[in-house]
Amino acid sequence: MSNSERTMYLQRKTVAQSGARKMSGAKFIAETLKGYGVTHIFYVESILRRALVEMEALGIRRILTHSEKAAAYMADGYARVSHRPGICMAQSVGAANLAAGLQDPYLGLSPVIAITSRRPPIAQYRNAYQEILHGPKFDPVTKYNVNIDTAEQLPYLLRQAFREATSGAPGPVHLNVIGYRGEEVETAEENLEVLIEESFTHYPSFRPVADEEHVREAARVLEEAKKPVIVAGGGATASSAGPEIVELAEMLSIPVATSLNGKGTILEDHPLSVGVVGSYSRWCANRVVSEADLVLFVGSHTGDQVTNGWTIPKPGTMVIQIDIDPSELGRSYPNTVPLMGDARATVHKLIESLPSKISRDEWRQRAQQLVKEWQDEFEPLFNSDAIPIRPERLCRELTKVLPSDAVLVADTGHAGIWTTMVYLTHPDQSYIRAAGSLGWGFPASLGAKCAEPDRPVICFTGDGGFWYHLSDLETARRWNIKTVTIVNNNNALGQCMPGVDRAYGDRPGKREEMYLFQELNFAKIAQEMGCFGIRVESPKEIAEAINNALKSDMPAVVDVVSDFKCAAPRPWTPS
Repeated sequence: MSNSERTMYLQRKTVAQSGARKMSGAKFIAETLKGYGVTHIFYVESILRRALVEMEALGIRRILTHSEKAAAYMADGYARVSHRPGICMAQSVGAANLAAGLQDPYLGLSPVIAITSRRPPIAQYRNAYQEILHGPKFDPVTKYNVNIDTAEQLPYLLRQAFREATSGAPGPVHLNVIGYRGEEVETAEENLEVLIEESFTHYPSFRPVADEEHVREAARVLEEAKKPVIVAGGGATASSAGPEIVELAEMLSIPVATSLNGKGTILEDHPLSVGVVGSYSRWCANRVVSEADLVLFVGSHTGDQVTNGWTIPKPGTMVIQIDIDPSELGRSYPNTVPLMGDARATVHKLIESLPSKISRDEWRQRAQQLVKEWQDEFEPLFNSDAIPIRPERLCRELTKVLPSDAVLVADTGHAGIWTTMVYLTHPDQSYIRAAGSLGWGFPASLGAKCAEPDRPVICFTGDGGFWYHLSDLETARRWNIKTVTIVNNNNALGQCMPGVDRAYGDRPGKREEMYLFQELNFAKIAQEMGCFGIRVESPKEIAEAINNALKSDMPAVVDVVSDFKCAAPRPWTPS
């Protein structure tokens, strides 16, 4: 639903409702979700059936999935691309699986609202069918975890769920509704008032700006630094701070690295872009950040992945950190200046506090030299005609054909590392990736496509990741969710091979049993499920295959036969 449509809907409701009115819990849930701009629900039977019927009447699409984790991942992809909360639901017996699926949105700071059901008190502690105490399982993976026992609580707790999910650093929340399928709440009739708080229909819900004195001090430190670098994280993406970060970088001649979550903050052919930093990275970015005398982290949690185990930047390097969550400031690196605020608003304030442009030609040229050396090293692999196909060549071909408004969705592991080599060169291209759960990429891409039906959505995964939720190809076909899934198919868990080899050492044994799969053609499976499928065995076929998949007007799978011996490059680490 567009902003104008939502505004008209809210206006109509205000006229139609003068305060509370008698309605069922099911109707209240549906009208509230509609008012908050929800267009899709991702769920596994059987939960809140009457509410789902009411949602149909309001035009909310109900995407029945094949597993609870897939429902959570779809809601996650939907939320990250739309900047609105994504909704997933499951019955009590599937609640543990749904909780497991919230690990990625929790780590990725994504506003997913999970709804489950539970047996009434009379059935508790009496061996009720399928019943376990699942509420505590949500504590580690949510910002807010509450029980709903009566329909009277709905106006307060459902609105609070949206507030919690979208405010501050976004994150998942959980509502545990009483009833085997939530019937007690959805069938009850009460005087309920549907109120929509516009600020919490999207994120960021608010844009606080860092303290002015701290901003002036940060500006002074930035001016005095000889070799500063910006590291843009997922918070920069969530805040849509890219244009402001690029403006600041150009003002002060500062190279820009990104975390994998921050990929796309700066166009990757921009002369100040040095690529993705950390353990899933380009070594040129690691070198630049390691050589810097000041690092400006924008919306980054400075975890072990973006810092390559807290070795980049080097301990003792001056750090300015911008984060909307004050508890993150200085968590891993003592802050020279902490800036608590929204990334976009605070960077904009920082720009206003700087007097003029600063030229750092020597430092800028050094960063560009390192980027060129990285490009020159990998150029033969980007152009390799080897068969089986090298993943580097696949990444180069994908860069060439990636539509100018595409959403690129990457799985974790090798898929995440390989996509550091896919260049985003158009301002309307965007990127989201798994925060750690293998298999996230494909279902997340379906959720992303639901959020942005008019944009091309391309998932990059491996066969190991695709196997997890292959069954949801049927979901994609049933709802005609027209994504393109590129499978880097090496019939192996490629990232695990070096570790298995180290475990064996010189010892003989069937080490391949620990990482090799049987050879399989995913294109044929896609075709059997009514989707478009094409298999690629030569590098020269890649671009045409992806273009044909994009034009197929149906869910599509591009099965690229690649070499399992091609390991992703290990990250550069200071000696």
